[in-house]
Amino acid sequence: MAHLLGAESLHLEYPTRVIFDRVTIGLDEGDRIGVVGRNGDGKSTLLRLLSGRIEPDSGRVTRRNGVTLGMLDQADILPDDLVVKDAIVGDKDEYEWAGDARIRDVIDGLLLDVPWEATIGQLSGGQRRRVALAKLLVGDWDVVFLDEPTNHLDVEGISWLAGHLKKRWPASQGGLIVVTHDRWFLDEVSTDTWEVHDQIIEPFEGGYAAYILQRVERDAMAATMESKRQNLARKELAWLRRGAPARSTKPKFRMDAAYELISNEPPPRDTVALSQLATARLGKDVVDLLDVGVTYPSAEPGQEPREVLKDVEWRIAPGERTGILGVNGAGKSTLLSLVAGTLQPTSGRVKRGKTIRVAILSQQLGELADILDDRVMDVIARQKSSYVSGGKELTPGQLLERMGFMSAQLSTQVKDLSGGQRRRLQLLLILLGEPNVLILDEPTNDLDTDILAAIEDLLDSWPGTLLVVSHDRYLLERVTDNQYAILDKRMRHLPGGVDQYLELRSKQGSKGQTVTESHRSEDRAEKNAVNSKGRIKLTGAELRNAQKELGSVSRRLEKATSQIAAIHDRFAAHDQSDFTGLGNLQAELKSLEDSMQELEVRWLELSEALEA
Repeated sequence: MAHLLGAESLHLEYPTRVIFDRVTIGLDEGDRIGVVGRNGDGKSTLLRLLSGRIEPDSGRVTRRNGVTLGMLDQADILPDDLVVKDAIVGDKDEYEWAGDARIRDVIDGLLLDVPWEATIGQLSGGQRRRVALAKLLVGDWDVVFLDEPTNHLDVEGISWLAGHLKKRWPASQGGLIVVTHDRWFLDEVSTDTWEVHDQIIEPFEGGYAAYILQRVERDAMAATMESKRQNLARKELAWLRRGAPARSTKPKFRMDAAYELISNEPPPRDTVALSQLATARLGKDVVDLLDVGVTYPSAEPGQEPREVLKDVEWRIAPGERTGILGVNGAGKSTLLSLVAGTLQPTSGRVKRGKTIRVAILSQQLGELADILDDRVMDVIARQKSSYVSGGKELTPGQLLERMGFMSAQLSTQVKDLSGGQRRRLQLLLILLGEPNVLILDEPTNDLDTDILAAIEDLLDSWPGTLLVVSHDRYLLERVTDNQYAILDKRMRHLPGGVDQYLELRSKQGSKGQTVTESHRSEDRAEKNAVNSKGRIKLTGAELRNAQKELGSVSRRLEKATSQIAAIHDRFAAHDQSDFTGLGNLQAELKSLEDSMQELEVRWLELSEALEA
């Protein structure tokens, strides 16, 4: 395969530590690389080095002549005064960009709820992120670097992005390197995996699942070798511990060999081995939502109140493990607030068991607000003097180390911890409070794949009732036994899991549009009302039908584009002296182009109607 870009003998260090040392790696045509590793080990730095954003201290980065590279950073850098339309299509005329299948696909997948004429400064954080991603994806790049592209995307958006990247280039063309903690996404798009650790990059064949299998096999082999090494070390150290006169007579090379065995011992990897923390006993009643509805007052004068949930019947059982799905604004957080008791329903009632103790792992890290100036060790020491985990009594320091904190971090103030470290401390404090109902609201933020796997292992053995809201499909399917979706303001059980949810949303024809936005549109719209541009506004049912037809037209346009490209290839391969055959091909091409022109006109009509 042709070489696209690579690195040779890269060395990079900061004042406090070395990031990479003598790293050599390459990206070839057709490679789809997923990058994994602990937070802080250099995954984002690797992308910046390979893209030329920063220069190594030594070594070099090579790129084949003419190769174009596009990169999505973790930080959004679009100017606030830039208009969304200009960010995506620049100064192209509407007929020009509307006829581009890739641009239509990106708009349908990421931007249906983003105002086309709004400025970047008027958008929410999630919308800004999706505009930045869309701006990159509409471009024609040989190589694409994506740094945490699934941030601010819901389950549908992540599924769309995976599909887009899988069909973006032919199998033997283009190159992709993606850094993400979303393991389902890694498995979908990656053909190879790079693990960044201990100043090196270790390649593995296959996606995340294949990488984990190979890592387990590698660790098993290493454990066998390590056992032999430790036996030898014990013999050497026992020999060294003999009396001083005996030690003074030993050959120097024997002493050096023993010290080498000690110095080569690798530091322990960050792990979370907590299991079955003591929990308060649950009775048979947990929380029952009985015919519950929630309506919020109107945000602006003259607007109708907004109904978020209605006719919700949910009886939560002891030990239940449930995942909640829904688009942004569907009412997931509202539902969790009802369970936690921080919100009262507008209609219906909530029945709560007498023994329940609810804890919430929120997105905002509010639990740490009062202890930001305290040292980590002091925070834990105030809880208990000892803890029992896995049948063993542990000190607070040992417990923190099990949660992935190194000894140097125990004396660090909470405010100086990284986002991932604060997240782990937040979870640890919640579990040490011994709740019997645990609510996790987007628990994967700022966590790397190793820590996520360890936390999932902890949750697997946690005996209480667990409710999870997350866009991380891998985590959701791993730690919960049942999934429910909030669709049309009601809860719906999903025996088929996330796949069934995506199918239901696809049938609704509203991919990319939040439920909140569609509700507001329906509330404001009056049948056959006309807006300031003279376009007819659609009712709720008409809106859904138009969105569904738009998706169908987009798929047909994509198919027609492929068919036209195939005919052009047949033209090139056909016998140029066969005028009859060439005439048939021309007639076939003319028919497809006419059909495509009609589809493009219809796509524009539907897009205008949906913008009305």
